[in-house]
Amino acid sequence: MCAYTVSSDTLFTLIMLILYIAYFTVTFSVNNNMVTIEVLTGSNFKKWKEDIEFAMEMADVDLSFVTDKPWDLTVASTDDEKLVHAAWMKSNRICLLSMRRSILDHLKSSLSTDCTAKELMTAISERYRVSSNADIWSLLQVLFNMKYDGN
Repeated sequence: MCAYTVSSDTLFTLIMLILYIAYFTVTFSVNNNMVTIEVLTGSNFKKWKEDIEFAMEMADVDLSFVTDKPWDLTVASTDDEKLVHAAWMKSNRICLLSMRRSILDHLKSSLSTDCTAKELMTAISERYRVSSNADIWSLLQVLFNMKYDGN
């Protein structure tokens, strides 16, 4: 039997890492590949947007991100138009669900509930404009979390 001793700092760090992964990520499987979306906290918009776009592309449901909403169906709609409309609606529904599940509750409350995924992404983008200050902040977070290891 092997016995390991772990310092309290290391144990605390491991617990915090586990809590972070459990609370601040959304993970699902797409085509036997695990896709993780970091939860939008307000300061990580750039990473969150990249995660969402990548996950929707991997799931092949990004149609509502790259195209506008098709016209409503009519009696004269062709079978092709009906197929495109159904695919777009499914894509929009999945994208909206994925986006809303990966946003903290207190940030969701002011977002529109009757919009397309593209409109929601635009609204969130306007709220959390990525600026050079955001990039500086993310670099500072990396710097602050570094630990000197003797090298």
